Amino acid sequence: MKVLLKVQYMGTAYCGFQCQKNGASIQEVLTRAAGRVFGMPCSVTGCSRTDAGVHALGYVCAVAPADGARGADWCTVPPGKIHRAFAPHLPPDISVCAAAFAPDFFHPRYDAVEKEYIYQIWDAPWETPFFRDRSYHSVRRISPEGLSQMQAAAAAYIGRHDFRAFMAGSAERDTVRTVTRAQVRREDEHMLAFSVSADGFLYNMVRIMAGTLLEVAAGRMMAEDIPMILEMRDRSRAGFTAPPHGLYLREVRYPEEILWQCE
Repeated sequence: MKVLLKVQYMGTAYCGFQCQKNGASIQEVLTRAAGRVFGMPCSVTGCSRTDAGVHALGYVCAVAPADGARGADWCTVPPGKIHRAFAPHLPPDISVCAAAFAPDFFHPRYDAVEKEYIYQIWDAPWETPFFRDRSYHSVRRISPEGLSQMQAAAAAYIGRHDFRAFMAGSAERDTVRTVTRAQVRREDEHMLAFSVSADGFLYNMVRIMAGTLLEVAAGRMMAEDIPMILEMRDRSRAGFTAPPHGLYLREVRYPEEILWQCE
């Protein structure tokens, strides 16, 4: 048996989810907290490698005994109370918001069928301290016409395409992904949100998609360019890589419904 955690975190102070030598990671903090909650060394496996500065609203990770030799009843904490058990052992920028049980063969990354990300854009001429590390600051307000072009460009992402042009680096061999939903909306007077769902994402894919949409809004690219960019598979044709602090992993979905519990 594995314990699944649904986690929210602000990634500002971390080098990303995965443990690294160059700084504190979300995985490191959760692993240490799990050892204290369950009274034994634990391993924590994540659903995705979020970059330094990226945030999460519904990150999923699996906890198991590090030695792998304990029985199915190693966890004696009811799933509805696990979030409370973790709370004293986590810093204010990381929180377990729900938990569930899963079989030993479950993997939070490879068993995911869809992930959803959000990229936030603050487009006031001033920079607000409340969203300084939580959104991209566009000093130029995005006009209704610019927003309409962004929406048309986002719609062109939908479908099964080769997204090599929207990937940083070249290590990934299979660059075909299926985007099921992509849209841009204005949430309030100065905040826009680009949301995208897919069966998987390439390295920096969402950030490049967002940067391309911002180029479209500025008139430096056209919504009609997106199919050509996808077809050419050339990174230099797409827009810039938007910074990490505007990006959020919103939700991870699985084939069978997981009964998240939180009391």
